[in-house]
Amino acid sequence: MSKLIPLKQAISELVSDGDVVYAAGFTHLIPFAAGHEIIRQGKKDLTLARATPDLIYDQMVAAGCAKKVIFSYMGNPGVGSLRIVRGAIERGELEWEEYSHFGMITRLQAGASGLPFLPMNQTGAEDLEKVNPQIKRIPDPYGGKDVIVVPALNPDVAIVHVQRADKNGNAHLWGIIGEQKEAAFAAKKVILTAEEIVDESVIRSDPNRTMIPGIVVSAVCHVPFASHPSYSQGYYDRDNEFYLAWDKISESKELTQKYLDEWVYGVKDRNAYWKKLGEKAHKRLKVKAQYSEKINYGKY
Repeated sequence: MSKLIPLKQAISELVSDGDVVYAAGFTHLIPFAAGHEIIRQGKKDLTLARATPDLIYDQMVAAGCAKKVIFSYMGNPGVGSLRIVRGAIERGELEWEEYSHFGMITRLQAGASGLPFLPMNQTGAEDLEKVNPQIKRIPDPYGGKDVIVVPALNPDVAIVHVQRADKNGNAHLWGIIGEQKEAAFAAKKVILTAEEIVDESVIRSDPNRTMIPGIVVSAVCHVPFASHPSYSQGYYDRDNEFYLAWDKISESKELTQKYLDEWVYGVKDRNAYWKKLGEKAHKRLKVKAQYSEKINYGKY
């Protein structure tokens, strides 16, 4: 049975107020379109988990969607701090848990494996143990040095963006691989957004790229350009200009609200967002001509 549905429907049916949401992707394939749809639908009291919150969680916190963030590195990559998330934490408006990158991945691996926790080697981040009671040390039962343990993370919903998928959710992704697979297997529900929907035979032709199998996917959504301003390897570049611009936008509540009003609430979907972005930006992002020519949003 096809799992292909519109993104708006997937968010409405699969994301509930109070959920733990994990938007996966490292450097590229960050699911901005799904985050914007969550904002448009006014989801509240979410716990937002991500190894690197990136701009999408800054925007979701600004829109009032979150009560807590779980993260490792928090910043606007290559620019500086995430002003909105950091400010909310410092003012006591947002609950938080911080881990190392490997700590976050280990939590997902435990969740994906059906284990209550997993051990990891001691790290240089001893201060994290002081501020996060979830990080514990236990004796090595075989007589070695103590090990760090972290609890399993099983998100209510994982959102994963991929280059291509079939209608049943079997998905190819390549380039820099983050925690997409671990998040998908650890989560109770998975929303998959894809640059392209392809025939099952295309997926079967290159099984080494099938990082996400359809058996763990709840919904598949055809959403070209879903990861802008991050990038999708082989489709379009990272919008470095926007990452720089966001640093200035996020300094001001007024400018942040203006951005949300214009670019999130003011567009009905990612198709409208991409068209609004305009040809000049499309050229800057080096969208592959053959990709632009064959995109057909169609029903979904």
